[in-house]
Amino acid sequence: MTDLSPLTAGASSLPYTDPAFPDRPLVLHAARPGGWHPGMPILFVHHGVARNGKDYRDFWLPHVDAGRMLAIAIEFPEASFPEYLWYNFGNLHTAGGAENPRDRWTFGIDDRLFDALCAQGLTTVPRYGLFGHSAGGQFVHRMLSFGYRDRVAVAVSANAGTYAMPDLTIGWPWGLGGTGLSPDDLGAWLAFPLTVMAGTDDTKTTGRYFPKGPNSLKQGPTRHARAHAYLRRGQTAAAALGIVPRWTVIDVPNVGHDGRRMSAAAAPLIAAALSSGPPSA
Repeated sequence: MTDLSPLTAGASSLPYTDPAFPDRPLVLHAARPGGWHPGMPILFVHHGVARNGKDYRDFWLPHVDAGRMLAIAIEFPEASFPEYLWYNFGNLHTAGGAENPRDRWTFGIDDRLFDALCAQGLTTVPRYGLFGHSAGGQFVHRMLSFGYRDRVAVAVSANAGTYAMPDLTIGWPWGLGGTGLSPDDLGAWLAFPLTVMAGTDDTKTTGRYFPKGPNSLKQGPTRHARAHAYLRRGQTAAAALGIVPRWTVIDVPNVGHDGRRMSAAAAPLIAAALSSGPPSA
């Protein structure tokens, strides 16, 4: 087991191996608040397509003292977890389309890292927070779709390029069809307090990594539009199930596809949620 104690020494970086993927190393980049102790909250941060975990750790450095939280950016190196199947889409399928067993999904990495922090006495809190931007926003909301929520106190998906719409008739990864989820599973997901953040200026469509395929374009012309389409689809699905959804979209004014500024916008919300305990049922 990787010794995680160096993560509590200021701004740090540490090679890390998840037990499910012993031949695929990750890197953890941590920002420790002053006066850190194991009773402080934990936030896991997910980077974008550039796989720049250190940058995202640095985006959170100015906020950990005010938030009284230990932020850990989990870097998925391209060499270990190549392209979108391993990261954005959680390794549910092989490149040939074959289904992988759940214990091979990368969506389980956060929970296992939290287990390791608990086992090593580096945290005594019962739940952790999640923040993901761009491809990381894709990872976070898709991870939560499959029930990895029991120990998540707050979750923010920011500026995602595409969404797994809460619709069992739309195939994965643009919907949740064909994944084995039931209407009851979908209802439980809609009842979780997810926060989607969308920069109002995240409207450029010419970038190399902007998803332009037909399935992506069905969700809206821009990332900002797709965030609101995701909320609307959640509201429609919840109405069909006779439940009240707990999802929220927050527009961040005058911000485009900017991980630093979206982190700053999310920090007060996340700090408040982590300090107040788990989400109410």
